[in-house]
Amino acid sequence: MKLLADENMPFVQELFGDWAEVETCPGRNISPEQLQDVDVLLVRSITRVDETLLAKAGRLSFVGTATIGCDHIDTALLERKGIGFASAPGCNKVAVGDYLLAALLRVAAHKGWQLEGRTLGIIGAGNTGSEVAGRARSLGMRVLLCDPPRAERDPADFVSFEQALSADIVSFHVPLSRDGAHPSWHLLDSRAIEGLSSEQVLINACRGEVWDNQALLQRQLGPAPLTLVMDVWEHEPEVLAALVPHVLLATPHIAGYSLEGKVRGTFALYRALCEQQGKALAMSPEQLLPAAPVSRVTLAQRPDQVLLERLVRLVYDIEQDDGAFRRALGQPGFFDRLRKDYPQRRELGSLQLSAAGTTFASLGFKA
Repeated sequence: MKLLADENMPFVQELFGDWAEVETCPGRNISPEQLQDVDVLLVRSITRVDETLLAKAGRLSFVGTATIGCDHIDTALLERKGIGFASAPGCNKVAVGDYLLAALLRVAAHKGWQLEGRTLGIIGAGNTGSEVAGRARSLGMRVLLCDPPRAERDPADFVSFEQALSADIVSFHVPLSRDGAHPSWHLLDSRAIEGLSSEQVLINACRGEVWDNQALLQRQLGPAPLTLVMDVWEHEPEVLAALVPHVLLATPHIAGYSLEGKVRGTFALYRALCEQQGKALAMSPEQLLPAAPVSRVTLAQRPDQVLLERLVRLVYDIEQDDGAFRRALGQPGFFDRLRKDYPQRRELGSLQLSAAGTTFASLGFKA
């Protein structure tokens, strides 16, 4: 069996190497010619799997994406061709939760806010949105959930888009869709942007096209700019460079890029392919993870917000990612290079944090 995988997927050789011929390459550059004799294709969000890519894939029997979203996969086409498919829902929700916690604490320090009592509007209450909601509530924030498809089933738990946009901080966690009852393309459009207060904070860690970046730039160039945290950008890997100086935290689509999240994504596809092939699992995700560099911290008393930010940065320092992004901005291929060479990042769950007998599992640390 011949397997082709995105080079940014870890542990592909360890999981598949004993029963497949494994080849890796840049996910954005996979061509139809490369798939002529491939049986298994494993991708991430930057590879569009459609009629064009599969034009010469005569042997392909399985496609897997190590991501939550599937907007880059023509799943109807795979079904028509009888090609097996698997995704990895929930694989990076913990990592995105870590990213959002780090971002919230940095925003609070920047604005001189106490997060307790502030409101967080969450657009999209799926895997990542729900994870973020749990972290925010643990900080004492009031959470406003907006998810129209879920609200149709249980309206009591959700607010309208307009209500969510009134929050102190608004974070987006929706899949990208242009059609259907609830399209998300340019969900944050010029009209929505114009109606926001200059005191508000916007965070996007889902898909770049959910925000109208040009409209945001016009707002930022005006007299009442917003506070922005942007992990995703329209037209990736291209970035609207003029917008970056007006963004508090800018990162290259790495919110879910923890080592644990990547392991979960690859392992989900390994498990699915084993099921298709009738093969028993030979490894577990835990066997793939190295020991954490810092595994335990004990405090004499509960940390305040300032100390909590320092503790989060001990595991994940979001400002390092922001700094690397700004230094590389404008260099040829910088966006994909930052993703390819992204340093090993552990989740907060790799650190056991306790204070006066209390653990902080609700914030993502190990219990």
